[in-house]
Amino acid sequence: MKILVTGAKGFVGKNLCAAFKNIRDQKDKTRPGLSIDEIFEYDLDTAPERLDEYCAKADFVFHLAGVNRPQNAEDFMKGNFGFTSLLFDTLKKQGNTCPVMISSSIQATCIGRYDSDYGRSKKAGEELSFAYGEETGVEVLVYRFPNLFGKWCKPNYNSAVATFCHNMARDLPITVNDRNASLELLYIDDLVTEMLDALEGKEHRCTFDGLQTVPCADGKYCAAPVTHRVTLGEIVDLLDAFKAQATTLMMPEIPANSFAKKLYSTYLSYLPKEKVSFPLKMNEDARGSFTELLKTENCGQFSVNISKPGITKGQHWHNTKWEFFIVVAGHGLIRQRKIGTDEVLEFEVSGEKIEAVHMLPGYTHNIINLSETDNLVTVMWANELFDPKHPDTFFEVVETWK
Repeated sequence: MKILVTGAKGFVGKNLCAAFKNIRDQKDKTRPGLSIDEIFEYDLDTAPERLDEYCAKADFVFHLAGVNRPQNAEDFMKGNFGFTSLLFDTLKKQGNTCPVMISSSIQATCIGRYDSDYGRSKKAGEELSFAYGEETGVEVLVYRFPNLFGKWCKPNYNSAVATFCHNMARDLPITVNDRNASLELLYIDDLVTEMLDALEGKEHRCTFDGLQTVPCADGKYCAAPVTHRVTLGEIVDLLDAFKAQATTLMMPEIPANSFAKKLYSTYLSYLPKEKVSFPLKMNEDARGSFTELLKTENCGQFSVNISKPGITKGQHWHNTKWEFFIVVAGHGLIRQRKIGTDEVLEFEVSGEKIEAVHMLPGYTHNIINLSETDNLVTVMWANELFDPKHPDTFFEVVETWK
C-alpha cells in the first residue's frame, strides 16, 4: 500500500508518519494485515509537482494540511479550502478514486465561540469533501478533531497542554484564567490508532448533536472513540505533581489508559536535557549505602541497597509491612527467623541468578554480603511508604553467623 500524507511535518503528520514507517519497516507487528510499501510526505516545502506524482500512486490519502494561525484572516479559506480543492482536482485528474481521510475540527460546527473565520473555513472544507465523495463515489472520512495533545506538539501555538508542559518543564510561568474551564482532549496515540483503524476499513462513525459526538454506525462523520474531558485546573494539578516527582520521588496514581498516564508521557517529552536526569540522596555509612528510588501512593516504594564486602544489614522485623529483596549484583545470603522460634530460613542469592525473596511479616531478617571483594547490590520493594511516626520496624538479631 502507498500512502499520501499532506501536512506531514505538522504535529499529527509527524506522529502518523512515524507509525506508518514502523509498520513499513516491520518494527510494529501489531497489525499483521496491514502492509505499507511507500509513504509520500507532502508539506509546504515539497515541490508542487510532487502532488501530481503522489496523487497518481496513492492507495490512501490522509489530508492533514491546513492553516490555523495565519497572518491574514483570508488565509484561513485559502489554506483550509483552497488546498483541499487542489488535492481533489489532482486526484480526479489522475483518475485516482482511493479513500481520503479529512482532518477537520470541532470548530467546524461554528457554534458559539467556534463561529470564526477558522471554523467557517473548516466547515467549507468539509462540505467540499462530502461533495467530492458524492461526485466521484470515493470514500471520504471526515474527522472533527477536538483539542489534541501529545509528544512533538508545538508549544505557545494552539495547544494549551503543549504550552503548559513546555513551561512547567522549564520552570516558566503559566496562565490559567479559569481553573474550571473544561476541555475535550484527544491524545495523539489514540488519534493514530484510529487512523490505522481507518486504513484497515475499521473507522468509527458518528454524527453530531451540537458539539457532542454521537457514535453511529452509519454516521456522516468519523471520530476517534477515546477522548478525555478535563478542566484546566486538573491539568495544572497533575503537572505540578509530575514536576515535583524528581524532588519527592512520589509518583502520583496513574491508572492504565487514563488521562494522567497520557499527560505524564506528554510532559516528559518536553523536558530539557538538564531535567532528564536528577540526583538521588544516597544515605551512606561505613557499611555501604541505602537510596530511595521511587515512591507510590498505593503501591509502596522502591529502594536500592549497597553492602560492602562482609557486611550484614537488616536485623529487624515488621508486624504488617512486607518486602521483596532482589539481589542484582554480588553474592549474598538472606536469613529469616520467625519471632519466638529458632528455625532460620536461608536463601543464597546472586546477581548471576536474579530472584525475588519475600521478607515475611513476623520474621526478623538480614542480608549478608558473602564476598570478600565485591559489593552486594539489592533492589528492595516495600508494600508501603516508610512512616517515621509508625515505622513498624523492630530490632532483633536473626542469629549469630555460623
